[in-house]
Amino acid sequence: MEENAIVFENINKYYDSSNVQACNNVSFAIKKGKINAICGENGAGKSTLMNILFGLETADDGKIIINNKETHFSSPKHAISHGIGMVHQHFMLVKSYTVEQNILLGIESKFFTNKNANRKYVLDLAKKYSLPIDPDRIVETLDVGLMQRVEILKMLARDISTLILDEPTAVLTPTEVKPFLETLKKLAKMGTTIIFISHKLQEVLEVSDNIVVMRKGHVVGQTLAKDTDMNSLADMMVGRKVLLKIDKEEPNFKDIVLSLKNVCMNNIMGSEVLHNVSFDVRAGEIYGIAGVSGNGQESLVAGIVGLGHFSKGEIIYLGQNLNKQSIKERKDLGIGHVPQDRINGGLNILANVEENVLIGLQNKPEFNSHHLINSEKINNLSKSIINDYHVAGASPKGIVKKLSGGNMQKIVLGREISQNPKLLIIDQPTRGLDVGSIEFVYHTVLECRKQNVAILLISVEIEELMTLSDKIGVMCGGNLQGELIGSDINEHNIGILMAGGKI
Repeated sequence: MEENAIVFENINKYYDSSNVQACNNVSFAIKKGKINAICGENGAGKSTLMNILFGLETADDGKIIINNKETHFSSPKHAISHGIGMVHQHFMLVKSYTVEQNILLGIESKFFTNKNANRKYVLDLAKKYSLPIDPDRIVETLDVGLMQRVEILKMLARDISTLILDEPTAVLTPTEVKPFLETLKKLAKMGTTIIFISHKLQEVLEVSDNIVVMRKGHVVGQTLAKDTDMNSLADMMVGRKVLLKIDKEEPNFKDIVLSLKNVCMNNIMGSEVLHNVSFDVRAGEIYGIAGVSGNGQESLVAGIVGLGHFSKGEIIYLGQNLNKQSIKERKDLGIGHVPQDRINGGLNILANVEENVLIGLQNKPEFNSHHLINSEKINNLSKSIINDYHVAGASPKGIVKKLSGGNMQKIVLGREISQNPKLLIIDQPTRGLDVGSIEFVYHTVLECRKQNVAILLISVEIEELMTLSDKIGVMCGGNLQGELIGSDINEHNIGILMAGGKI
């Protein structure tokens, strides 16, 4: 019989500020040495429950039983001392420190004063768990996949027996996901109990032993991974039939809205990271940008919205050259932008929903009269976005930081679309979203297309691009490696172009 590592008994958590009960009599067991998945829509209560377990939040009532003993942690340090470690969706690393310094931060006294011995410990730890890393690298120079590896090693260095992973693949490219899941399987075989919080049902089914499904703060189902499938999990999560495939109408292209002509860009070191990229996006068209993360997509978006500067070439928007226009001027002309990093690029998470909805709109006449913000109008817009985009747990005066990542994304998406843009740039539109929210975002994007918005869609999810795009441009090494349209849009052709080949 499988042994329980952790048992939740009737856990309740209520947030007065948003009038939401995040956890409602939650009861289930985490099995020792197994991969235990907890899935559910954004706002289902998954992260709140894990924050209670890890000592970041306090339950209003209920019990947590660990190794047959009732336990309540007052802080993450307290939880770690009892063998519970957590890797958050948004990393908790000191980016100016080395890998070694981050892994040993706060526990240096347990190890060595000798630099070489510290380094050897980190290398041995990485080898033991098959998570190779250079101890001397500065963390800010690492890609997100390696940063996540540092976070996991940081927990393993603290002799944890249970590892909580909150949406761990949300920051990974498709090529990074498979080896990561294999690493989790190895950790479980070595005796580590893993709690895997995710909305990606295919990955949940691939990696987990046991699955718990939450919805609106309740546990609505428990099953073994081998006894269920993706459709059953999706239906359980959302409480209705979910259409995982979207049918879209035939395109009705209008005039060219955005035209890039041989644009180039240099990085801060002076090296060219975009090489003569040219393409057009028409009204009523979804132009997808595919490619492994880091192949020029970020620079491309930065140059279009004004966060970066093209060193050569032209950016033409509705017949007007935008090369010298500011970010504000481009936004005022009708360019909407949903950034890939909603935390650092799209929101002020310490502000409330109203204040975040106002970002970029504060000088528009409908919201600003004689330098006074029209609080009623911004409140009404905030309420509309919360209702129309089903932002769970939100209220106009509620702090954004308390929302799940997916619900933060909905606020950014709603804010940008509410301004009726002529060009909408959406970077990683469904990163961190659950299946129900993904379905909603897809319909929203397609509705914008129907309203003749020109849409530039950047995503590392190939299936997402194939589902939504009318045309796909594939980036490789800063080049637009090729364009695909119609029947040529398939995984095989995209893969060849992503690898630098030609069709």
